[in-house]
Amino acid sequence: QVQLVESGGGLVQAGGSLRLSCAASGRTFSRCNMGWFRRAPGKEREFVARISRSGNTYYSDSVKGRFTISRDNAKGTVYLQMNSLKPEDTAVYYCAAGLNDFDYDYWGQGTQVTVSS
Repeated sequence: QVQLVESGGGLVQAGGSLRLSCAASGRTFSRCNMGWFRRAPGKEREFVARISRSGNTYYSDSVKGRFTISRDNAKGTVYLQMNSLKPEDTAVYYCAAGLNDFDYDYWGQGTQVTVSS
C-alpha cells in the first residue's frame, strides 16, 4: 500500500513558478513509476509528467520545456517544478504511483494550482 500526499499548490501570477511535492508512505516508492496529472474545471483529467523507477522522464506537449519532474527516493518524494505558468495551467494537480508500466495504482488527494492573468 502506498499513500500519497501532495503539497505546494497555491495562487500565482502568470509567468511565475511553483514547486509541487508528493510525499509517499510505504516501502515501495523506489519501485514505483510516478506521475503527475491535472484536472481543470469542466475538463477531463490529463497527463502532465511521468518519471520512471529508473529516472526516465516524459512530459505532455503542453508543459514540455516549462515543467520538470524529479524524484528523491531517499525521501520518498516526487516533485513537479512548474515555471512560466499560464492561466491554462490552473487545475487540481494529482500525484500517482504505479508498480507496473501500464497504469497507476495509487492516487493522492490533489492540490489546487491557480494561475492569474
